Amino acid sequence: MNIKTTLIATALATAGLALSTAHAGTSTATMPVTITIQNACNVSSVAPTTLNFGTQGPLTSAVNQTSTITVICTKSAPYNIGLDGGGSGNVNARTMVNGSNTVSYQLYSDSNRTVVWGNTIGTNTVTGTGTGSAQAYTVYGQVPAQTTPPAGVYNDTVNVTVTY
Repeated sequence: MNIKTTLIATALATAGLALSTAHAGTSTATMPVTITIQNACNVSSVAPTTLNFGTQGPLTSAVNQTSTITVICTKSAPYNIGLDGGGSGNVNARTMVNGSNTVSYQLYSDSNRTVVWGNTIGTNTVTGTGTGSAQAYTVYGQVPAQTTPPAGVYNDTVNVTVTY
């Protein structure tokens, strides 16, 4: 009888395990994951933050300096980088001012300082195609020889615009 009870208990336990395994199951589904990337560009930096022509005496010869504009655009996105005329509003006659006194200067897109960098697409902007990574562009600045105004600090602010 003892063996019979053990056999019944074993049989019930085995059946219970089989039943619990038979009832255990899985169900699957898919989960869509998406992102939409649109063409976009950012001016990630201008370095140094100020195009500084330094401290000068009489402006009897040209003073040259450079700065770097870094942009990040989505891969394959075409873009144009424009520099406006600053306070003068004229890309061909940029000036730094101190009160009513001015110092003329110019910004160029080439190291020979012959191509004025302006903001008219198709005429005087710098073009590029995005790589998805940072791309650096050198701004070549020049204060030409000119009649030297009174001593002081002369400033201007140029807006950088990336059109894509």
